[in-house]
Amino acid sequence: MKRYTFEDLVKTMEDLRRKCPWDRAQTHESLKKYLIEECYEVIDAIDSGDDGKLKEELGDLLLQPVFHAQIAKERGAFDINDVIDFLVKKLIDRHPHVFGDAKPEDVLKNWEKKKMENRKSVLDGVPRHLPALMRSQKLQDRASQVGFDFTDISQVFEKIEEEIGELKESIEKGERDNLKHEIGDILTAVVELARFLGVDAESALQEANDRFIKRFRYMEERAKETGRRLEDMGLEEMEKLWEEAKRVLEGQGG
Repeated sequence: MKRYTFEDLVKTMEDLRRKCPWDRAQTHESLKKYLIEECYEVIDAIDSGDDGKLKEELGDLLLQPVFHAQIAKERGAFDINDVIDFLVKKLIDRHPHVFGDAKPEDVLKNWEKKKMENRKSVLDGVPRHLPALMRSQKLQDRASQVGFDFTDISQVFEKIEEEIGELKESIEKGERDNLKHEIGDILTAVVELARFLGVDAESALQEANDRFIKRFRYMEERAKETGRRLEDMGLEEMEKLWEEAKRVLEGQGG
């Protein structure tokens, strides 16, 4: 059986852009959502531990830069070989300890210094379309590089309490237009706490989401066992099931 190569993928993409109405209609803008979706599907495949699924999802992700490069080629901007050339040059430039005579311990320091030289702001280069928690943590990491940071964890807790107090004040005053602002400040402060403790805020919340799903589904199943539905129960009954779910699932890693 023929094994297809990267060159075959590029040629197939060229054919699709010529012959398939859907592929021909796509633009950089219209493809953005698919690029984001494919990244998350790769992450799901990694988490699943299924190598077959990971292989498939990496292929779907690989299609995206090839697709974008083909559109750019048709515009006369660049092609996939220009992308590869730029990438290889960047990798060589960023790894002088491998391709040059630099010392490994100096690489990270020089790398960050070199990137900073090309930025107008220390915050430049953090993508706007990152998940909000991840973006917040990266922005705070960048700010800390110039010394804009808490020096003690007690200061972080004080900041969280301060932001919660401001939210309560807005609620008491009926300032509904200000609620989103204050909740955003609380979330930012909580991300700061995660960063200060060396915890990745995005993955922490994702794991919390997974725990919530497991526990809630346990509640649904337990309700069915009694011939009832959750919506038929009172809050007190559901809270008891929730605590039961926590106890049972903790021993199963949930």
